[in-house]
Amino acid sequence: MTSRGSIPHQNLPLQRRTSRIQAVGTLGESAFDSEVVPSSLVEIAPILRVANEVEHSNPRVAYLCRFYAFEKAHKLDPTSSGRGVRQFKTALLQRLERENDPTLMGRVKKSDAREMQSFYQHYYKKYIQALQNAADKADRAQLTKAYQTANVLFEVLKAVNQTQSVEVDREVLETHDKVAEKTEIYLPFNILPLDPESANQTIMKYPEIQAAVYALRNTRGLPWPKDYKKKKDEDILDWLQSMFGFQKDNVANQREHLILLLANVHIRQFPNPDQQPKLDDRALDEVMKKLFKNYKKWCKYLDRKSSLWLPTIQQEVQQRKLLYMGLYLLIWGEAANLRFLPECLCYIYHHMAFELYGMLAGNVSPMTGENVKPAYGGEEEAFLKKVVTPIYEVIAREAARGNQGKSKHSEWRNYDDLNEYFWTVDCFRLGWPMRADADFFCKTLDHLRNENDSEKRAKTNRWVGKVNFVETRTFWHIFRSFDRMWSFFILCLQAMIIVVWNGSGQLSSIFEYDVFKKVLSIFITAAILNLGQAILDIILCWKARRSMSFHVKLRYILKALSAAAWVVILPVTYAYTWKHNPPSFAQIIKSWVGKGSSSPLFVLAVVVYLSPNFISALLFLFPFVRRFLESSHYKIVMIMMWWAQPRLFVGRGMHESTCSLFKYTLFWLLLIVTKLAFSFFIEIKPLVGPTKLIMNAHVKNYQWHEFFPQAKNNIGVVIALWLPVILVYFMDAQIWYAIFSTLFGGIYGAFRRLGEIRTLGMLRSRFQSLPGAFNACLIPEEKNLNAKKKGLKATFSSNFDLVPSSKEKEAARFAQLWNTIITSFREEDLISNREMDLLLVPYWADRDLELMQWPPFLLASKIPIAVDMAKDSNGKDSELKRRIKSDVYMYSSVCECYASFRNVIRFLVCGDREKGVIEYIFSEVDKHIDEDDLSREYNLSALPSLYDLFTRLVKYLLDNKREDRDQVIILFQDMLEVVTRDIMMEDQISNLLDSIPGGSGYEGMSALDQQYQLFASAGAIKFPTPESEAWKEKLKRLYLLLTVKESAMDVPSNLESRRRISFFSNSLFMDMPSAPKVRNMLSFSVLTPYYTEEVLFSLPELEVPNEDGVSILFYLQKIFPDEWTNFLERVKCANEEELKGPAELEEQLRLWASYRGQTLTRTVRGMMYYRKALELQAFLDMAKDDDLMDGYKAIELNEDPMGGEKSLWAQCQAVSDMKFTYVVSCQLYGVQKRSGDPRAQDILRLMATYPSLRVAYIDEVEEPSKDRSRRVNNKVYYSTLVKAALPKSNSSETVQNLDQVIYRIKLPGPAILGEGKPENQNHAIIFTRGEGLQTIDMNQDNYMEEALKMRNLLQEFLEKHDVRHPSILGLREHIFTGSVSSLAWFMSNQETSFVTIGQRLLANPLKVRFHYGHPDVFDRLFHFTRGGVSKASKVINLSEDIFAGFNSTLREGNVTHHEYIQVGKGRDVGLNQISLFEAKIANGNGEQTLSRDLYRLGHRFDFFRMLSCYFTTVGFYYSILVTILTVYVFLYGRLYLVLSGLEKAIISQPGIRENKALEYALTSQSFVQIGFLMALPMVMEIGLEKGFRTALSEFILMQLQLAPVFFTFSLGTKTHYYGRTLLHGGAKYRPTGRGFVVFHAKFADNYRLYSRSHFVKGLELMILLIVYQIFGEAYQGTVAYIFIAVSMWFMVGTWLFAPFLFNPSGFEWQKIIDDWTDWTKWISNRGGIGVPPEKSWESWWEEEQEHLRHSGKRGIISEIILSLRFFIYQYGLIYHLSITRHTRSVLVYGISWLIIFLILFIMKTISIGRRKFSANFQLVFRLVKGLIFTIFIAILVILISVPHMTPRDIVICLLAFIPTGWGLLQIAQACKPVVQKGGIWGSIRSLARGYEILMGLFLFTPVAFLAWFPFVSEFQTRMLFNQAFSRGLQISRILGGQRKDRYLRNKE
Repeated sequence: MTSRGSIPHQNLPLQRRTSRIQAVGTLGESAFDSEVVPSSLVEIAPILRVANEVEHSNPRVAYLCRFYAFEKAHKLDPTSSGRGVRQFKTALLQRLERENDPTLMGRVKKSDAREMQSFYQHYYKKYIQALQNAADKADRAQLTKAYQTANVLFEVLKAVNQTQSVEVDREVLETHDKVAEKTEIYLPFNILPLDPESANQTIMKYPEIQAAVYALRNTRGLPWPKDYKKKKDEDILDWLQSMFGFQKDNVANQREHLILLLANVHIRQFPNPDQQPKLDDRALDEVMKKLFKNYKKWCKYLDRKSSLWLPTIQQEVQQRKLLYMGLYLLIWGEAANLRFLPECLCYIYHHMAFELYGMLAGNVSPMTGENVKPAYGGEEEAFLKKVVTPIYEVIAREAARGNQGKSKHSEWRNYDDLNEYFWTVDCFRLGWPMRADADFFCKTLDHLRNENDSEKRAKTNRWVGKVNFVETRTFWHIFRSFDRMWSFFILCLQAMIIVVWNGSGQLSSIFEYDVFKKVLSIFITAAILNLGQAILDIILCWKARRSMSFHVKLRYILKALSAAAWVVILPVTYAYTWKHNPPSFAQIIKSWVGKGSSSPLFVLAVVVYLSPNFISALLFLFPFVRRFLESSHYKIVMIMMWWAQPRLFVGRGMHESTCSLFKYTLFWLLLIVTKLAFSFFIEIKPLVGPTKLIMNAHVKNYQWHEFFPQAKNNIGVVIALWLPVILVYFMDAQIWYAIFSTLFGGIYGAFRRLGEIRTLGMLRSRFQSLPGAFNACLIPEEKNLNAKKKGLKATFSSNFDLVPSSKEKEAARFAQLWNTIITSFREEDLISNREMDLLLVPYWADRDLELMQWPPFLLASKIPIAVDMAKDSNGKDSELKRRIKSDVYMYSSVCECYASFRNVIRFLVCGDREKGVIEYIFSEVDKHIDEDDLSREYNLSALPSLYDLFTRLVKYLLDNKREDRDQVIILFQDMLEVVTRDIMMEDQISNLLDSIPGGSGYEGMSALDQQYQLFASAGAIKFPTPESEAWKEKLKRLYLLLTVKESAMDVPSNLESRRRISFFSNSLFMDMPSAPKVRNMLSFSVLTPYYTEEVLFSLPELEVPNEDGVSILFYLQKIFPDEWTNFLERVKCANEEELKGPAELEEQLRLWASYRGQTLTRTVRGMMYYRKALELQAFLDMAKDDDLMDGYKAIELNEDPMGGEKSLWAQCQAVSDMKFTYVVSCQLYGVQKRSGDPRAQDILRLMATYPSLRVAYIDEVEEPSKDRSRRVNNKVYYSTLVKAALPKSNSSETVQNLDQVIYRIKLPGPAILGEGKPENQNHAIIFTRGEGLQTIDMNQDNYMEEALKMRNLLQEFLEKHDVRHPSILGLREHIFTGSVSSLAWFMSNQETSFVTIGQRLLANPLKVRFHYGHPDVFDRLFHFTRGGVSKASKVINLSEDIFAGFNSTLREGNVTHHEYIQVGKGRDVGLNQISLFEAKIANGNGEQTLSRDLYRLGHRFDFFRMLSCYFTTVGFYYSILVTILTVYVFLYGRLYLVLSGLEKAIISQPGIRENKALEYALTSQSFVQIGFLMALPMVMEIGLEKGFRTALSEFILMQLQLAPVFFTFSLGTKTHYYGRTLLHGGAKYRPTGRGFVVFHAKFADNYRLYSRSHFVKGLELMILLIVYQIFGEAYQGTVAYIFIAVSMWFMVGTWLFAPFLFNPSGFEWQKIIDDWTDWTKWISNRGGIGVPPEKSWESWWEEEQEHLRHSGKRGIISEIILSLRFFIYQYGLIYHLSITRHTRSVLVYGISWLIIFLILFIMKTISIGRRKFSANFQLVFRLVKGLIFTIFIAILVILISVPHMTPRDIVICLLAFIPTGWGLLQIAQACKPVVQKGGIWGSIRSLARGYEILMGLFLFTPVAFLAWFPFVSEFQTRMLFNQAFSRGLQISRILGGQRKDRYLRNKE
């Protein structure tokens, strides 16, 4: 969860001020100084940039530029009122004074004016004339920069000449006119250079781009304003700007957006465009349909005609459509925060499009008689000032009322409320132009009260208030949103209890007449629940009544009245169905109404009552009918649907196809039947017998003062017994869901072919089918040569092992793709150089080899083995051939080696005679191979010696040194000798020699030797060989094949690379759409929000050790030892020391570490793989055969600068630009840049590394106020997009990295009004392009091989999934932080199972997958017209991501899940980080429970889909809450039974003692507690993907590493924060930090974090258990009881001590001592204003109750009621003292309270005394204290001696009074205002501090005791870091601090 911009704006400047002053202090020295400029002087930054640029070539000119900048700064802000301006001016002045004399000395010309002129002319010649016709993209960027620089230089030149009163030369003026004209044209562009000069750029030559540009430039017939200055290439958007007053940069941004959008859709419609480009109408219609679908729906919903009128003349239609689209995009692009209000944008668009139509139709205004003009005119920024700002101000005002989310939701309107105002026809009352006095703009009630002027008040309308829904804090929302489910469960429970209670108790007894009749009473319960729901609706919507329309109110009232009527009708008619022994309530009704009998009436009533349900069941079976009815606009249908559910703009027509319906219905039917059967037989049936016994038992003597001794049937005991079981009944569906989802998810996963390739062995066995898979999945099909097979049998046949020569293109493509993946592994240091060589396939396909060249790792050691086999073959040819062919790879390597041997020898041998010999030998050998008698004819036992000689030859060829020539000749002669003498044997030599051309037939070899030395003459062999990449690669491969003796079974050895390569290979066999050509694929963008997280680790961060002596670098080296070794090998260093020094190597080291942390650098590198992949794929699509055979590497290496636009490389880049954009939204980049923050430099470095990366940020600029009297400047905000300004391509000098502003769009005010991250995404979304948008967080990563599948994934948008196209494509994630520690491992397993098996099931069959953040790909047009990719209202949308999923589903979207592609993701790794993260998620779920989205989903889904929605969103958290509640209820029930003496009296009966139901209920509770819900899916997913043996071993290992402790602990976190959010609010974003956690958390930190969520609750449960142990008589022997007791004690132990157990060095004695000191200091420090909670207990204590201040009456009352439980102990226990054993009088209880007040009074007196008298009457005060102490001891002695008080009594007193004190404290905190008025708040605080000290001591003592034993610490380290241990991490050394000395050495 990144990039939270939610820091309040007021606090920001403070931190900036200091950093700016520091930065300005170093202004003169810093190379970054042109950026460190106060925002109010932003205009002088370009001048300072130019000064820096020219500094090295002419220091005097640089000085003059700076001097001019200083003058200009003084003019801009003469009074230095801007923040940081005074310091800046001073620093600049100091620098100017320093530089004046030295630069003057170096001046060449006589005067400054001359110097400037000559430099200006020199610059023009050198940089502008040289680049004049730049076709290259880089040159075009240089030219743009040069023109801007020249412009600035001229400005300075003019100023210098004015100062020296010199005229500017005419020649210079002429030059400047040219420059000024060009500067207007050459602006920095984003993707498309649209200026007239750039037609020669590669991207502008694509016909689809040209078609879109021409279409937009058709301005024929548009009425331009009279005073409009036309420029060249006017287009439609310029006209819209002139008429409606949009901002210039907004127009430029949307122009590019629209062109790219149209071009990309156009090329898909016409895959082969004609040369004459004309924009296709179908493309236009497709974009238009998507863009206006929501708008048209809105018009229809409000019964208005849409404003999209098309002209009758055909020629004008296209222009009109483009105008409408352009207008919408311009409105959207400037709407700022209004983008969260999609229907508000529809309203604005509706009116503006109507005006547009009016202007084009030439309509005349009835008011003025002139032609229609836009209401808001076309002057500069008119749209922003007059349309956007007023609505923005309403949003800002409401957000301010929200008080940072602390106010109640019902007191302010959030984004949803403001948007839903536009769902009613009332919104048209706003008018156009909008009325300033409309109720929408109305002030809030508080504002109205403050306005004294009563007339004003009368005029102003009331505050609109909440719209449609009120988010009220209450648990009732869970019932209200999912009422059908709760009603179903309640009715089933009632029916089951009735069946068991009456008759035989068997299930069959339901068919008995009386029992069945009793079961029918469930309809009465249903009516009562219905009435409850209707009343709840009215109560919870009360605050929205003002904005409700009449028919909605009417519906609520009628619903309540009809429900009330049924509550009367059903019971009355039911009572009359009984003739004999009616139930008691039936008798009562009869006595009221009168006797009589009429049974059919009840049946009739039930039928009528159920009729709506029958109808909805019918509609459920035919979803298409329901979809039609809900979306219908016929009045009669609307009235019918109105009764079923209130008519809303969203949530209509969400139903799925009948097939999906069947699947999820089946799933839930199975689950519900299982759950109900379990509940019936295991929970309810066994409980009924004991209950009957208990109700009949008679209890006389109680062990306390019983207030209700006359109560019938021991009702208290029955409640204590049944309540835990009933709670479990409502919760255990979640357990069944976990079981079923695991089973179904596993089956689905297996069908999707997950885990088919999960090990290297499996990969090897299927490698032959891999090239086929690559070509089928990743390469576009060429005219359907081999269409991809789908279905269950779609395994690829291995028809690819020996590729015929016709398939060489496929082989070449496979090689390019495979090698790119392997190279990326090497760049990421996952493999070593040797491993890379073994894994690569030849880049340059060897055309002479007519076979597939497999990677050497498959062929390793095959040749030496084959040579041995041949040596021993003894002439058995067929046997040898069979043995070699049995291993495909051996056969392949033998063929390849022989062919390569032949090719190499032929290539080297040049002499004619030698050639003859060689050719003869080869032809002989080939002949024998064909005839299958090679080993019979030849002596192969000599083959090893030939093999050795050839290996030596290849080594020489690799070295290729001239001095080795003689050796090579001798080798040739040796080889010839071996072949002719040893292998071919004597008798064949004569034939050989006879055949030598020119051989005179001499007998024997010697004669030949004398005549002619073979191979020794000058041109006989070619050595050294001419070098080429292809030749080198071929030799390297041959050498590997010949020399690798050992098998390469473990290549690659790195676990991560194995996982990735296996997953990738496996994914190719899954079902995915086939790839289109890059040019025809859907275009997409990636958007990453960033706030202030790490960008790149700095060297000090990496090297400075922490308190344990561990630096991050050392830690990383230990966790990734192999990657560290590979890194050193890559940068050619032997050790770490060699890395220090050279800047390049230090940079590499920083990158290496950052790529292993959760940094922005890692994310950007990962996402830029998309671009790399597209460039490669574009090459494979476009390359001619020759280029393809040369390979992609060749075009990358010889990037031909002179090839211009024709070069293939430029085309690949242009296509990638069209298809992919990456925007990182660095919210504070402007602020960071101006304050000299190193993060800004790191971001800039990223932009320079990846030139196509774009950074968007919110720029805050101070504008000096025109009004001199005002000291404070106005702040103006801009959405800004920048890119890196590339340094000059030909310059040798070092240049500072700079950015260039591309677009700068003014905002109506501060952008961050709601939650930070969604607001940050929203401001940058206008700079994204394309049809898909992937949202990526900055803790994510991506992989090259996954990026290759992106175009396949995007094709999913074009396929229908069920009844509609997808709107969000869900992706799976791989959690890469699992190796850090055991906790990180648990967390990553838990997360992995959710993002795989969990989401797989949610998407299909359950159809309720939403958006859970991160790698999902959005249908961009669908979402930006419907409110964006997240919701941003403060607090309620805390989990902003899931609301995008809710919104998408409610607006008829479709969310799917795809598992053939994955993205990396980091997670938190330490317990405290994990707890903060879980707290945030639980808070978010609490807020979701209150949200309108969930309410609507709960009501608009059908019953079964609603169940899916509940159990996979808030139901999970609610079930966990109920689980914990069950423990409380059980223990408090036991406490009641034990202390009242009922247990003793009743449990003696055997039927009650063996209480199986309760045991089962609590056992299922313990299953949830120990993480069973998490473990099941986890084991299934690991089993699927890694094999079930691995899964089992990992599961056992997790248990040994105390995973149950972790899961039980996190249960407490979830419960606490979820419950507290629902009761009191207080949800907030909690930054977790993404560091590596190997540091020790202090005791005080742990105490602060877990005190309320775990420690207090743990102690409460412990006291309950102790009391039960002391007094409980129950079945303490049974096995089940022991299990339950152990599970509860386990929970207590976990909640109290897990933070210390999982704390690194938690049991080290020295740390314990430090922690104790720190804690005592913290607890005793005084709080107060400005003291942070970390420094003082008082501040923390006050902050800890903050949520109660904003909780409201309901929250306070519930808090007080909950606190009353602490008084039970005292009431029960005081009757169990030996003193009070014989009395049951209520007076005893009264006296106990007296004692409490007495003790409190004495304590208060002493504290007042200490303050008042301890100084003056010290002795007296001490005496009084002594006296009190003596009296206390005396009383104690008397009590022990006279009434025989025992030590047990003292323990009981403590157990009785400690909870009472805590209860009093809780109540006092809840009623703080009252207590403060009473003046006893100080005493409450002292009492609280006492409790905290006791708690701290209690927790600290056992930890300290264990720290005495050194083995405890060792055990803990092994348990925590076991993962890392098994990967070679000596954590004991890490935590032992042996690095400090080395660090100190380095420092010295």
